Amino acid sequence: MTTIKWDHTVHYVNDLDQSIRIFQENGLNAFQGGSHKPWGTHNALCYFGLTYIEFLGIEDRELVQQIGTSNLVVHDALRTLPEKEVFSRVALRTNDIEKIAEQLTAQGLMLSPILDGKRLNTQGQWIEWRMMTIEGNFQGLVYPFIIQWKENDTDRLDNLTRSGAVKPHLAGSVELRQAVFSVPDPEATAAHWQALFGLSATVSQSTNKGGIECGIGDKSFIFIQGNEKRLTQLGFHTDSPVLKGKTIGIGEGNYVFE
Repeated sequence: MTTIKWDHTVHYVNDLDQSIRIFQENGLNAFQGGSHKPWGTHNALCYFGLTYIEFLGIEDRELVQQIGTSNLVVHDALRTLPEKEVFSRVALRTNDIEKIAEQLTAQGLMLSPILDGKRLNTQGQWIEWRMMTIEGNFQGLVYPFIIQWKENDTDRLDNLTRSGAVKPHLAGSVELRQAVFSVPDPEATAAHWQALFGLSATVSQSTNKGGIECGIGDKSFIFIQGNEKRLTQLGFHTDSPVLKGKTIGIGEGNYVFE
């Protein structure tokens, strides 16, 4: 059975160390990820189970400008940084990227080729995956990109836990639950993403964010009315007295803990 889950969220930043420091000062286990040598980018990571935050920066601007990759996440980083530190696309994880490509193409979307990705981590090990990006947008909101890891979810979680990448946060229990998108027409966008990516039917039209909520596994995407036409906020549930009721801002991206 083909599955789609919320894998991670990309946040473009100019200074990985600063982002790590801000998270660590709040008891969140952010750390240096490594370099995407073929693309000229590098990252820092913070895991909440298998769903995580990827702070993505440009490590070699000249290389990014020269390469002809069809990876829109890299292209957008070059276009966005250093002026704006904003959330980029969400990544959706699948166990059958070819099948998802076939389904999205049948619905009229233009896709990149399926790319082989790899990152050299700080231990000198290659982390490998396959991915594709989706061209265009819906009413100004860019589409997610699709990723398939070399390992299945169970093995990957075991390996990430053994390596220390996934571990309890110093602040206490923290669960990433929601992504909030500001769009001109929440109802139309929600319906469009439901049709494309198999999100569950509308969970609520009266969420505490004032928008339309769609389920993706045990998490949700919320579409609220606004003019930003992008992801603006990630929402977390926590029992941490340090984090509860707090908003952490990095650039124009907000992390809200409730």
